[in-house]
Amino acid sequence: MLTLKRIPQSVLLALYGGAAFASLIPAAFAQSTAQAPATTPVAAGTPAAAAVQDSIQSVNVVGSRRVGSSSSTDTPVPIDFIPMTKASEQGGQFDLAQVLNNVSPSFNSTRQTGADGADLVDSAALRGLGSDQTLVLVNGKRRHTTALVNLFGARNRGNTGTDMNAIPVMAIRNVQVLRDGAAAQYGSDAIAGVLNIELKKNLGCEMALGFGQYTEGDGDNYLASAYCGVAVGGGVLGITGEYYDRGRSNRAEEGNPRIIGDTKSQNSTVYLNGEFPTGPGKLYVTAGAQNRDASSAAWAREGVGSEDIPSRNSAAMYPNGFVPFINGDINDHYGTLGYRFRLGEWNTDVSQTFGQNRMRYTIANTLNASIANLDRQRGGRGVSASMFGAGGFSFRQATTNLDFSRFYEGIGNGMNVAFGFEHRRENYQINAGEPGSWIDADGVGVGGNAGSQGFPGFQPGDETDSDRHSNAAYLDIETDLSERLKLQAALRHERYSDFGATTTGKLAASYRINPAVLLRGSASTGFRAPSLQQVYFSSTFTDFVSGQPLDVVLAPNGGRVANAAGIPQLKEEESKSYTLGLTWSPGAATSLTADLYRINIDDRIVLSGRFDADNYPALGATLQQLGVGQAQFFVNSVDTKTQGLDVTLSHRMDLGAGKLNAFLALNFSKTEVTGVHAPSALVGFEDVLLSERERLFIEEGAPRRKATLGFDHTVGKLETALRIVHFGPQTLGTFSGPPVPNQYYKPKTSADLSFTWAFTDKTKFTVGGTNIFDVKPSEQDPNETDNGFKYESVQFGLNGAAWFARLSHKF
Repeated sequence: MLTLKRIPQSVLLALYGGAAFASLIPAAFAQSTAQAPATTPVAAGTPAAAAVQDSIQSVNVVGSRRVGSSSSTDTPVPIDFIPMTKASEQGGQFDLAQVLNNVSPSFNSTRQTGADGADLVDSAALRGLGSDQTLVLVNGKRRHTTALVNLFGARNRGNTGTDMNAIPVMAIRNVQVLRDGAAAQYGSDAIAGVLNIELKKNLGCEMALGFGQYTEGDGDNYLASAYCGVAVGGGVLGITGEYYDRGRSNRAEEGNPRIIGDTKSQNSTVYLNGEFPTGPGKLYVTAGAQNRDASSAAWAREGVGSEDIPSRNSAAMYPNGFVPFINGDINDHYGTLGYRFRLGEWNTDVSQTFGQNRMRYTIANTLNASIANLDRQRGGRGVSASMFGAGGFSFRQATTNLDFSRFYEGIGNGMNVAFGFEHRRENYQINAGEPGSWIDADGVGVGGNAGSQGFPGFQPGDETDSDRHSNAAYLDIETDLSERLKLQAALRHERYSDFGATTTGKLAASYRINPAVLLRGSASTGFRAPSLQQVYFSSTFTDFVSGQPLDVVLAPNGGRVANAAGIPQLKEEESKSYTLGLTWSPGAATSLTADLYRINIDDRIVLSGRFDADNYPALGATLQQLGVGQAQFFVNSVDTKTQGLDVTLSHRMDLGAGKLNAFLALNFSKTEVTGVHAPSALVGFEDVLLSERERLFIEEGAPRRKATLGFDHTVGKLETALRIVHFGPQTLGTFSGPPVPNQYYKPKTSADLSFTWAFTDKTKFTVGGTNIFDVKPSEQDPNETDNGFKYESVQFGLNGAAWFARLSHKF
């Protein structure tokens, strides 16, 4: 990673002066700064970015392992720096995923509803690809993914991802977004790009209190967050504590028994981050833990007079129908312990990172209809328990790194050589629920359906305790061939215990045409290993198709159902990535970047369509034995091509008695399925393997364009921030298919507005609104949407306008 120096606050002010992104300020960059000026995100490769990189102490810059940067060095790949201080002090979004979603056009994170476990976790994704194709680092070290596989919803279907909201915004110094393929540098998952979350470790204390609510009077949000950096043993230990309570919202129409909106969530989080001189080097530590109690509303079951009695309800328990709640108890733990020192002429870094994500389900306000029906047959009222422990799953990851780097001044204008080794172990477990959550008490097809309504529990046959490990070695060289030309090359070989070895490479370069203009480009190969979650996940669940319930089995790779269907063993996805761009900085007040990109992915792992006795008769007998109607699988079956353009433009100027900062960022992205490769046993069933509906989830799960326009005006003690976010159109599929038209979502534009009053340099009060014009997605036929509502969770969500207030203070 790149080690940087420090410049005075006055230089930072001269470089930036204020924020077009109303949620960001540079105190995330400048340590021990009492009053830091507001800033915009800065694209690496511009003179402004180079000056910042030359000035800031101990910043890890994603995408580079160079040591001893100077102001003449520009990164040859596009990197955005997003300071987080203003977001933690004044922002209208309280969690990291929503902050980034409203700031970075390349980033997508749509809060789901009606999507079971996916409602409880907001995953990260870049450039319209899946959340498991974006690698997330913390202080330059790989962060674990969640145990959850997203099965429903318009985004990230069949993907795992990283839970962005497990890290409090108050703990974060900045987020660096590498918009380039980087598997040759960091390994699996970095196909779309890399997010590096740099945590604070500066002296001083600060706190923030926040409240927010939708204008319809629900979805109350309460936030209490504090950070304190204390001197310990000659170093600094930063401690962050946060409590965040997000209330449930409901946008279902009057008379609709559904609950459609935000899940209820209570997060308690603690994070530590520090660095201490020890012996000849520095000991560093990061540790974090979050407990989240979350509750998602499932589909409603109807009451007396409906087909749900006795199949999915009991008149004795819920005569008017009921809404089951999928309650998730989520525990997330992360830690890194490392030591940096000099070994001769080499900078050496040895570290151990551990991460675990565990989720256990409790299904409340429910019943097992088969138990209730059996009770009725035996002369009882027809009741069962109304709450069941439905089991859950966990994912653990332990990563050991040994890294070396050295800068050679005598080769060209300087050359940095880095190499290292990585060993990673992973474990995935599924634990069965209590018998009442899955048992069929009265026999298949007789009376009530088996399992807890809302989410049938994991069965003993679903249980797994699976491990794998991988070993990797890499070589990374960065050379200043001249004052104008920079070259970067990387090579990585990695071997997995479950599917074999892969070798990837990357070549990137930048050329400064003149002091204001820099050309840059890169070409790389990449890969993504199939996650253990995709290989071993197994569950029988209830889905609703056009409002009708259907039991579906998601069969694990290598299991009886998958083998009967001829599904081969999963292997890695392979990618080729290309970027070409330029930066233009005519002066300290203006900066422009533009980058074209193309990402080809072969053998992409997707969640298949649903096979049943009608569309695949050879599988019918096996499904009948399991008592389910349909089966799905994970399979390497799709090739995709993603092309796009990223543009950023920032400008600052004096306006009247104050200062105005403006920022425009745009992303244009188009993903196309270029090939469907059916396993030999499924040749001729390509339309089931990847239906048009599932294809559209891949191609248009995220808007094909997104833009953010921000204005930040400061005069005296008053700061006014306006942010306009435009989301392009999306087309999603339907259950019925032709001649029923697809779901078309028109382009929509949202706006956030806030006012901040600085009582003192240390105390600020902010009040404002998000989506102030109450914009919502285009209405659709509820029978054709995935969540059964009049629109999916797309673009900016479905809740409408909200207002918020924040009070922040620095000690």
